[in-house]
Parts: sequence; C-alpha cells; structure tokens
Amino acid sequence: MNSIQLKQIDENNFIDAFNLKLGDGQDAFVSHPIRSLAQAYVYRTQCTPLGIYADDRMVGYVMVIYDYDEEVYNIWHMMIDRGEQGKGYGKAAFAAVLDYIRTKPFGKSDRILLTCNRENPAALGLYQSFGFCPTGNEDEDEIELGYTLASK
Repeated sequence: MNSIQLKQIDENNFIDAFNLKLGDGQDAFVSHPIRSLAQAYVYRTQCTPLGIYADDRMVGYVMVIYDYDEEVYNIWHMMIDRGEQGKGYGKAAFAAVLDYIRTKPFGKSDRILLTCNRENPAALGLYQSFGFCPTGNEDEDEIELGYTLASK
C-alpha cells in the first residue's frame, strides 16, 4: 500500500486542492474541490477538509464531517487527482481517514456514514472492502453505506 499523509487544508495549501482534477465523467460522482471547501467553511465547527499527500504533493482530498444531532461521522467528497489514480492512494487514504475518525476529532461516535453513486463501482468496491455496507437509505442515484469502527 502506498504511503500517504492527511494534512488539513488551510490557507497554505488550498490552491493545491483547487488544482486537483477529476477524471473524465467523474464529476457525476464527486464535487469539485472549490465547492467542497466552500461547504467545509460553512460547516467549519463540525468539518475537517483534508489534503491527501504522497510525499510532498497533494494527490487528492477528503472531508470528514460530524453530525452532532445524529452523533455520526460522515465522509464526504473523497477524490484522487486524475493523474494519480490507480496507484493505491485511494485505499491508503481511506484507511488513514478511518484512523483520523478513531481519534474522535468532533464527537465520541463510532458510527460512520457515506454516500456513493451506484454507478461508481470502483468507489463502492473500495468502501465495501473496508466493511461498509448499504444502510437501505437511498437518494436518487446515491446509496448510503455505514460502518461502525471496531476498537484497534
């Protein structure tokens, strides 16, 4: 598995996030980083935008948000730059995101939810390989997957 690091996106690296590019047709599956960072700002008391780094370069991003009302973590908008896909960064980053959530940055919950476009088999396969299962909730073309963290 490739070695990656997660670093909070802030005033020092947000332009790197803006420069990330989705692969052809992937804009149907994930928001552009500019839109995502605007959401992160709006939800800043419960959201952390994270750059995914290989060596010293940002190869993707992901957001972790906590729903205080439902006491559940949500993983939003994970993407790997089109030029960096297929190198194992997504799998490594997803493992790192789960480790980040284990630190309970916002709340004590062990429950994690995410949504995935049903027409995105690569992402569905990744999430299911980590134990995420459909919750039964669906919204148009998105299905919700859930997972409960086990103690490490």
